[in-house]
Amino acid sequence: MTFDINPLLPFSGFAVGVLVGLTGVGGGSLMTPLLVLLFGFKPATAVGTDLLYAAITKGGGSWVHHRHGNIDWGITGRLALGSVPAAALTLLLLAQFGIGSHGAPALISAVLGVALLLTAASLIFRQRLLDIAKRRAVSADFSRHASGLTVLVGAIVGVLVTISSVGAGALGVTALSFLYPQLATRRVVGSDIAHAVPLTLVAGLGHWYLGTVDVLLLVSLLIGSLPGIALGAHFAARVPERTLRGLLASVLLLVGGKLILS
Repeated sequence: MTFDINPLLPFSGFAVGVLVGLTGVGGGSLMTPLLVLLFGFKPATAVGTDLLYAAITKGGGSWVHHRHGNIDWGITGRLALGSVPAAALTLLLLAQFGIGSHGAPALISAVLGVALLLTAASLIFRQRLLDIAKRRAVSADFSRHASGLTVLVGAIVGVLVTISSVGAGALGVTALSFLYPQLATRRVVGSDIAHAVPLTLVAGLGHWYLGTVDVLLLVSLLIGSLPGIALGAHFAARVPERTLRGLLASVLLLVGGKLILS
């Protein structure tokens, strides 16, 4: 049995990997629509494959963050408490609805488009939200509600990620930064990446069971993305992050709008 890998797939994985290494976001936000719009994969296949791809790549990232003490496991656990059950419930509904049915591609494309627009908004307004959070006095009343709101954020992200594979990065980091303004950015990022591992693994395995994971595609993307992420992380400190985030947000707005209107 021979496996023919389209060389453009590893190259695309490399390009997206570099962007992820530079900015910390852009994995599912760019990879999934790229697979759908440029390579013509079915939305369900693009989402399912990208979820397992994210579980593998973010698994390595979370281990590095853990070794550097960058993960607040309490926050990670609260996010997972909301996201993993939400992902399981969403998978059950997808199975019941019929992920191969006529209406499924339109549903996935619409949710993917909305998730991309939300991600773009989080990139554009992140600094403003962080400034508001830092000026806000963290009252005892708000602190009591922060845990419950974290679980709620996890549930919302769980639904979005399971249907579209988008939302675990930029949306999660922005929400955590707002809920926990006193938490160091490195711990916000590390906690969000660690949370993404069980979420994308559960959602990805669920999609595998539903038959929407392309193993050859998964291998093709990993071949390019792993060295790309390492290269991007190496040069991250030398590249103007604000410019990259602005460019990424503009691309996501265009792609999200196209998916919703198509």
